[in-house]
Amino acid sequence: MSSAEKLDPKPAAALSLAALSGIPLVKAGDNVADLIVAGLSASGLALQPGDVIAIAQKIVSKAEGRTIDLRGVTPSPRALALAEEVDKDPRLVELILTESTEVVRHRKGVLVVAHRNGTVLANAGIDASNVGGGDESVLLLPQDCDRSCRDIRTRLAVRTGIEVGVLIIDSLGRAWRNGTVGAALGAAGLPALLDLRGKPDLFGRTLKSTQVGVADEIAAAASLLMGQADEGTPVVLVRGLELPEREGSAAELIRARENDLFR
Repeated sequence: MSSAEKLDPKPAAALSLAALSGIPLVKAGDNVADLIVAGLSASGLALQPGDVIAIAQKIVSKAEGRTIDLRGVTPSPRALALAEEVDKDPRLVELILTESTEVVRHRKGVLVVAHRNGTVLANAGIDASNVGGGDESVLLLPQDCDRSCRDIRTRLAVRTGIEVGVLIIDSLGRAWRNGTVGAALGAAGLPALLDLRGKPDLFGRTLKSTQVGVADEIAAAASLLMGQADEGTPVVLVRGLELPEREGSAAELIRARENDLFR
């Protein structure tokens, strides 16, 4: 493009994110959709078509009763042996093995596995922070994050009359970089992956390999408001996205094992 050429002017793009207030500590059996509706009301907000609701994985896990007391876990011989290698509680290692399909990498202090849902992550996503229930309690991921998103989306539509996108997000590490970043573990009502292959760039060249993990990009933005410690803001309303309408699933983001150079 020469210096004399100019792109056609477009309205300024804008994206807004709002962490909902008034979300209480969640316990087993709570209806997450009802809590979100109450949080919207407490925040002076109402859903609009095209909105996306990003939800911290932990409150969904708590509502689904995924809290486990380690005192009731008996480690297997495999868990005992692996726990010795990674220097972790054998009971925790037993849960990690139960929740995973493959041990991808391990060394002292580190245990990376492929979760049942396909996501490769440390400790099968099992965590003890912000769980409650005493020092022996840990929290597992939801049984099926995509299904949980679909259920919450349906309940929100019934309560509000508005169909929105729903994400369940958590903070994950990455193979190439330090630090955790928000990522989508479940999705419904929006594409998790946008395939731009075949579309032209600014200069008319055809894109050959561009796929955008849009659900992860939304999750990373929402995670900035959720925080990682005592913020107490596990639900974020995202507004201003212009995404194609389709069911979508976080399973779209899982790279096939044969294409994963780290495995």
